Amino acid sequence: MTSGSSEYVTFRRALRRAAGPLKRDLPWIGHHDPWAVLVSEFMLQQTQVSRVIGPWSEFLERFPTPADCARAPLSEVMRRWAGLGYHRRAKALHDAARMIRDEFDGVVPSEVGQLLRLPGVGEYTANAVASFSFARPVAVLDTNVGRILARALANRPLDKREAGAMANQLLARSASAGFNQSMLDLGAQYCRAVPRCASCPVAGVCRWNAEGGVDPAPRSAAVSRAQSPFVGSDRQLRGRVLSHLRGGGLAKLALFARLEGTDVKRCEVVLHGLVRDGLVQRRGRMVQLTGD
Repeated sequence: MTSGSSEYVTFRRALRRAAGPLKRDLPWIGHHDPWAVLVSEFMLQQTQVSRVIGPWSEFLERFPTPADCARAPLSEVMRRWAGLGYHRRAKALHDAARMIRDEFDGVVPSEVGQLLRLPGVGEYTANAVASFSFARPVAVLDTNVGRILARALANRPLDKREAGAMANQLLARSASAGFNQSMLDLGAQYCRAVPRCASCPVAGVCRWNAEGGVDPAPRSAAVSRAQSPFVGSDRQLRGRVLSHLRGGGLAKLALFARLEGTDVKRCEVVLHGLVRDGLVQRRGRMVQLTGD
């Protein structure tokens, strides 16, 4: 199937007609500053949109430019990351800010290849920043878009290579950033893990809706796998450790005492992982956020 095939043309037209009602009121959509867009993409990785809005605004108020972020100690960046989880993203963003300052004269690069050099930036984030900030004609493929492609265009599971090729073929050649945003909006609001087909504005051009069959989206490689349970996990314990350290350094035994009910050996393992990841440092008996 080519970019000019009738199925693609029909879908593009239907999506463009629905673009207005689909558009979500999110502060980073249409934002003029590439740094603000990059920060939003880091924060949105594996995190619900509703949890990002407040921290995103507060982060940019404190770090309005990459240089401001690069200049600050990692501990301060991590304090501004409170509530978002997956704290290695905070370190990666801090490292990316330093690279932008040192190698790109403080300006977020506009080309996908350059963006991919930044720590913590993969294909999705690089394409998203290139598309939304610099109008580069590159497709944005995430979980939401992967579901749309598998259901609406193929009605079969897609591996990552197929999904990427299909996303590029489907991409509108004009106003591609707006088209990418509409795909994300459609996936986030209608073509979800549990789809809302009855009210979907493009249901009339969806192959799965017309042909039926087993939902192809969960078996598609382009769709991320379900996360393991959070409660009781090491991820939760890492977050608890960092939460206690945001108030300042603590003696290791005092820190472990605040993690009551947790096996000491497990605390040691989690603490070792945080040190290994560069998020926490140990000074004698004291444990503190890196940079404090």
